[in-house]
Amino acid sequence: MPNIERIQKYKKVHMIGIGGVSMSGIAEILHQWGFIVTGSNNVQTQTTNKLNTNGIQVFIGHDPKNIENVDVVVYTAAISQDNVELVHAKELGIPTIERSDFLGELTRCYNDTIAISGTHGKTTTTSMVALCFLEALKEPSIQVGGYLPEICGNYMVGNSEYFIIESCEYVESFLKFSPKAEIILNIDNDHLDYFKNFENIKNAFIKYVKILPDDGLLVVNGDDANCLDLLQYTNATCITYGITNKNTNFFAVNITFDDNGYPEFDVYHNNEFYERIKLSVPGMHNVLNCLSCIALCDYYGISKQDIKNAVLSFKGASRRFEFKGFANGASVYDDYGHHPTEIIATAKALMSKKFNKSWVVFQPHTYSRTRTLLSDFAKALLNFDNVIVLDIYAARESNRFVVSSEDLVNEINIFNKKAIYIPDFNDCVNYLKDNISKDDIVLTLGAGTVTDIGPMLLKACN
Repeated sequence: MPNIERIQKYKKVHMIGIGGVSMSGIAEILHQWGFIVTGSNNVQTQTTNKLNTNGIQVFIGHDPKNIENVDVVVYTAAISQDNVELVHAKELGIPTIERSDFLGELTRCYNDTIAISGTHGKTTTTSMVALCFLEALKEPSIQVGGYLPEICGNYMVGNSEYFIIESCEYVESFLKFSPKAEIILNIDNDHLDYFKNFENIKNAFIKYVKILPDDGLLVVNGDDANCLDLLQYTNATCITYGITNKNTNFFAVNITFDDNGYPEFDVYHNNEFYERIKLSVPGMHNVLNCLSCIALCDYYGISKQDIKNAVLSFKGASRRFEFKGFANGASVYDDYGHHPTEIIATAKALMSKKFNKSWVVFQPHTYSRTRTLLSDFAKALLNFDNVIVLDIYAARESNRFVVSSEDLVNEINIFNKKAIYIPDFNDCVNYLKDNISKDDIVLTLGAGTVTDIGPMLLKACN
């Protein structure tokens, strides 16, 4: 049992925005530890239903009455400071703690928090690591940023000192955690609305590495020069992995792909053959993700066979090249990719499959990212045969950047690739229905509501 002395003063916890990926996981952990947990959420979802079923009362909508007689209020960063529950908590003198600060406290309750970070690939790699620990019967607690079918959700409460978490760099929230082990997958230009420039992103990761204790573990991508540069900032044990860089502790060679684009490859450890590994998710980027998982799990004493079984069983987390069904004989997939690097990786994974023509429906995510990386987005989308661009998903922003999806379409057209701007979802679905053919691949891409297009298309065609 983790040491919960740090938070035992909070007998009754109320969580505003409890339906969020991370918040729901925290709620379940606290509930399992015997805390009384309640929460509120704007809308009823599958997650809030599950919380209610598990004995955590969730109020739909926010009301000051919800927080009376609680010891602490935990709120997600998406909650505005004028939220009626948050305001009332402050009026009553009830402590209020932002989600990442509270999650940081939870990481200190465990002797061995394993944090997976990087600009891309966190959810997939966290899932792979979690499945390896489960296969090895290590009973970890898990918090991952997407739905993982093997644990029927995005979290699991285990019965050991291992806490495996996805660790996000946005607003430097990962600096509030206390990991014993870190995987850093890559460092890329993202979240520039907060970081402003790449140097600030890199400095955040340097600070993150410095958190590691001397008896901790750092696993970094040897194909990423910025990741390799982090080794000098810690006394922890360091393990590197790579594909192009063979001067690493773990590397992959003899990489082949089957008709689904699933890779199989030989892993070498310190220049000696380690194991032949096969995956059930597509793309070269997932070979790298898997290598990081192997490096960490080998350090933790997990057997080759358990690792091999676990990574083969992993069919992908939700919204990571997720197969949705067939429409007019075309395969429909959905992916969370919302950065040019992720789009290129997804396009490469797609190219390793057998298909007729490719169609991408892309929804840019945030005005700041679209404006800053406009040309990079255009170049990344050139990898698809047919490109449809939806309106920008604003998320947390207003359009002070004076950018539109039509700007992206015009940028793509500069490269002599025809792209179409279709703002209305129904119009987009009808266009696809009229134009896709048997053995085509349709990919909906982005971090917003674009995920609705696939189910709409399947319904329209079947």
